[in-house]
Amino acid sequence: MDYTEFIQSVAARPKVPPGQAEPITRAALETLAERITGGQARDLASQLPEELRGLVCRPTEDPERFGLAEFLERVQSRAGVDRQVATDGAQAVLNTLRESASAKEYGDLVDQLPQEFWQLTGPGTGQLQPRRVGT
Repeated sequence: MDYTEFIQSVAARPKVPPGQAEPITRAALETLAERITGGQARDLASQLPEELRGLVCRPTEDPERFGLAEFLERVQSRAGVDRQVATDGAQAVLNTLRESASAKEYGDLVDQLPQEFWQLTGPGTGQLQPRRVGT
């Protein structure tokens, strides 16, 4: 998916004002990058259009620890939109990522987020859950 297709995919989601799709996309990706490890941010960047890759580059490996409310506040502030538009927009960006990134990379991304983020993403792949040995 190229840059234009990515932004159009976000804009095509219900409740996302088309004129806000680009700032919401940039705000959501930048904030998401703060919440995941540097390695995961690099993996995510490899799945993004070139114009968006720089938004997820991290100077450190350790993620910041914050919840969904803080995530949405940061998206709201960066995009200059109200809370509902930030919420709908962040969900649209994550849905677009689900469609554009490989299933493995999207699952790895979601697995690094607290369960409360499932309101926006749906459940992860469960990789971090204990596995039964011998089954």
